[in-house]
Amino acid sequence: MTNVTKSRPLSPHLQIYKLIPTMLMSIVHRITGAALYFGTVLVAWWLIAAASGPAYYDWASWFFGTIIGQVILFGYTWALIHHMFGGLRHFMWDMGYGYEKEFSTKLAIASAIGSITVTLLLWIVGFIVR
Repeated sequence: MTNVTKSRPLSPHLQIYKLIPTMLMSIVHRITGAALYFGTVLVAWWLIAAASGPAYYDWASWFFGTIIGQVILFGYTWALIHHMFGGLRHFMWDMGYGYEKEFSTKLAIASAIGSITVTLLLWIVGFIVR
């Protein structure tokens, strides 16, 4: 009898692949999508608190005003913006543009830098307006 598992070729794994910016941005795009799924529960909680009356809304506002709440909101903001930039990259690919290796690498780096920059600018404007 032949040992079937020994005769099969090994599938490539993470130790074989070299991590490149487009691969990393694809992974981060999936992670931010999952984070947005769970982060939206916080948005729903805030809306329910606003509809439930002043006491509950004050408690939710207090939580979002703490350091932990601010870090969560900052991360949610970054995930939202990063996922949007990744979606725009994918939309461009769906239209048939940007497949060149050098361009897609630059676009991946630009989406990472852009998402951080836009998030910081949005929060700076938010604190100035506040």
